[in-house]
Amino acid sequence: MNQDFSKERKRCNYLLNETDAAYHEAAIRFGLSDSCMIVLYTICDAGEPCPLRDICRNAGVSKQTINSALRRLEADRILYLENTDGKNKTVHLTDKGRKLAEQTAAKVIAIENDIFSSWTREDVAQYLALTERYLQDFREHLQHLT
Repeated sequence: MNQDFSKERKRCNYLLNETDAAYHEAAIRFGLSDSCMIVLYTICDAGEPCPLRDICRNAGVSKQTINSALRRLEADRILYLENTDGKNKTVHLTDKGRKLAEQTAAKVIAIENDIFSSWTREDVAQYLALTERYLQDFREHLQHLT
């Protein structure tokens, strides 16, 4: 039996889009592009220095988008890249970058932490489990598209 989940699907898509819009609004309020905010967020979350490959892996956007943001942030003296070994690079924040990260990405992380700490452990676990399951199922279904 194939149930019609159009109402639920539409609500899910609406919530995903509104969540993206809220993060976009945060970046705009801080005077940052989404991609620059993502880089700063990822560095704050992962710790510094941060391997470039970790930023690319954890940011959820294309490598090209990350590289453009890095060039912009580097030009503004927010961060710099350091060659570590071979092709690997590490991203370091400058003093100016650390201050900017504290005033922007760290505040978003604090909001997220506040939200999760206001939920029960069970609610957090259920939210994460269902979100992860949806993502895994969606990726699996995408593999079968022709």
